[in-house]
Amino acid sequence: MLDLLPLAAPAAASDTASGDTAWLLTAAALVLLMAPGLAFFYGGMVRVKGVLNMMMMVFGALAVVMVVWVLVGYSIAFGDDLGGGLVGDPTQYLGFKGMLEEVPGAPYPITLFAAFQGLFAVITVGLIAGALADRTRFGTWLVFAALWTVLVYAPVAHWIFDFNAGDHVGGWMANELGALDFAGGTAVEINSGAAGLAVALVLGRRAGFGKEPMKPHNLTLVMVGCGLLWFGWFGFNAGSALGANNTAAIVFLNTLLAGCTGLLAWLTVERLRDGHATSFGAASGVVAGLVAITPSCGAVTPVGAMLVGLAAGGICALAVGLKYTLKYDDSLDVVGVHLVGGLVGTIGLGLLASSSVTSVDGLLYGGGADQLGKQLVAAGATLGYSLVVSALLALLLDKTLGFRVEPEDELAGLDLVVHAETAYDLHVTGGARPHFGGGPGSMQP
Repeated sequence: MLDLLPLAAPAAASDTASGDTAWLLTAAALVLLMAPGLAFFYGGMVRVKGVLNMMMMVFGALAVVMVVWVLVGYSIAFGDDLGGGLVGDPTQYLGFKGMLEEVPGAPYPITLFAAFQGLFAVITVGLIAGALADRTRFGTWLVFAALWTVLVYAPVAHWIFDFNAGDHVGGWMANELGALDFAGGTAVEINSGAAGLAVALVLGRRAGFGKEPMKPHNLTLVMVGCGLLWFGWFGFNAGSALGANNTAAIVFLNTLLAGCTGLLAWLTVERLRDGHATSFGAASGVVAGLVAITPSCGAVTPVGAMLVGLAAGGICALAVGLKYTLKYDDSLDVVGVHLVGGLVGTIGLGLLASSSVTSVDGLLYGGGADQLGKQLVAAGATLGYSLVVSALLALLLDKTLGFRVEPEDELAGLDLVVHAETAYDLHVTGGARPHFGGGPGSMQP
């Protein structure tokens, strides 16, 4: 990601600053659209008895995370470093303190930048929910969302997104290590995938996992959700250019291409392995390609973006089956798509980065293995930290509040048990079929 500090180089003219602000406002709205997109995507993937609960986990996380972000999360992520590049000062911007004044010459308002970054945290936490489907206490999930934002997301965002500028000291990955992550391959994708794996292991497998089919109940919802996610991802990635500029245009194109090749690669694997190319595979392939291009969209050429998408679509299509081999219940493939896809994209940047787009060349462009090594360190550190802290947090909440629902509630379905609602009312009312011939039941007056 580009230098994200609010006092970055001033805009050349007021119209440029206005254009950049307008684009960042649009991008933030697009990222917000990813939340209902994710709710649709996940909601279609679960069984019919857990649709609303899955959607509520995403929307509940949205509300909790944004409140926590304003209170303390942003300050931990983008406050002055407290030492070692590990965490920002949690009191510096407490409750957005001192952030409401307009900064002369700044390319965009600091509050807009902070809100944009807060929506990244929202999506990251929402992604984790997919690994916990059908068996999670809703109240405990909201507590987890708040604590995880403070303990895991905000520190990792500080590591990779907070750049040194003037007297401001940022995170170790971005400034000391020199790893690159344009829009969140580490902080969002690897982070959420590792957390999903950790909490899924703590919760245990769903009743019947591996013994009975747990197929998506509504593939139409999945496809609609995929479309909304893809649309919103342009704000997620191109918005991270923090301006209406050439970088945003390249990132936009790369995001489009990686989604396309991710789809094609996943369908190819399905066709060769199973004999069918499915709509579910198409949606999953798009998301895998988008996940992988997230860290590298501002560092690779369009051809490089297509290669990243191809690699992610193919590898993730194979990786989602590991949960059956290794017997962990990653309900909606958060590990197989987001963790694995994030690793593919973060490592792929070290191979395919081009100095025609960014500041370095990757291994395959003659730049040697230096950047690849940095990417591997960043990926490994994020994975390890998120896995350990997420597992400890989940264990603590399980022992205190209880994280998993009772077996009978899981069997009945959380839509009815937790929310007293069902997604679909399929009961026919009104008696006889209407007709137009007059008499009882007629549609004639």
